[in-house]
Amino acid sequence: MEKNEQSPFWRIPVNALSLRLARTPIRMQHSQSWRIDKINPVHDLIFCLTGAARYRIGDEVVCLEKGEAMLIRARERFRGINIGTGDYTGVAQHFSLDLFGRADLIDQMKLRRKAVLADWSVIEPIVEHYRARAATTSPTLIQHHQFMVMLLAYLDSAFVGWRSDVELLAQQGQLSLQIMLLASKLASDPLLEGGLEDALSAVPYNRDYFRRAFRDRMGMTPQKYLELKRMEYAVHRLGLGQTVKETAAELGYRDPYFFSRMFKHYIGASPSSYRLKRTARGRSQMQP
Repeated sequence: MEKNEQSPFWRIPVNALSLRLARTPIRMQHSQSWRIDKINPVHDLIFCLTGAARYRIGDEVVCLEKGEAMLIRARERFRGINIGTGDYTGVAQHFSLDLFGRADLIDQMKLRRKAVLADWSVIEPIVEHYRARAATTSPTLIQHHQFMVMLLAYLDSAFVGWRSDVELLAQQGQLSLQIMLLASKLASDPLLEGGLEDALSAVPYNRDYFRRAFRDRMGMTPQKYLELKRMEYAVHRLGLGQTVKETAAELGYRDPYFFSRMFKHYIGASPSSYRLKRTARGRSQMQP
């Protein structure tokens, strides 16, 4: 599945998230007499493959059909019945998604309960395979990977926005969310018009406190993280054939030698040697 660069999840640092599958996938194969009345201690994401079902979650009524996914948050009581003419099939997965191991990322989001999956033609075979290969013991590494793809497909379609309730600012979850959002911003816009200080001024926390918290979770300060992302951007530009001098100027370095030292510090090779290797590799690939 191609990633959408407009997705709010496209630039989330990989070390920020920890997915845990609370049990193996539930292979849904429910006849017309199926009924359920339950509360789960973790989140439950449901994908419908055939048939239809009606759920009542609190005062909310949701009908789920093929190509749709629905989230039932942790500790929500739900009731469900089959409303189709045949079996209601699909897959359900109990999960948690932690942010820096300190907060539940799902709790930081405003989400539509149900989502019509835009890329269903791509997602459907993944869901079918996930259901067919459900392990009978504990979840596997492959299942973690497949479910993350399925989860992101739902989140991309269901995402409304991030919670920013004033009363949440003192909580570790909201602090972790702000750190994740800044890291995502720096990764998506390493040239950062306005500078890092402007970005930090938009964060609703004391700057020194926030910098310490950022370093604690990300392993480096916001400044160092931005420098890393700028050097990764330089790697891309050099790979396209841009000169070292041109790349340094684009990143705002007046001194190409200082840029070269920064590049080698973060990437492990000088920009000139990196560019030569990429050029030589490109030539060899073009040869018959």
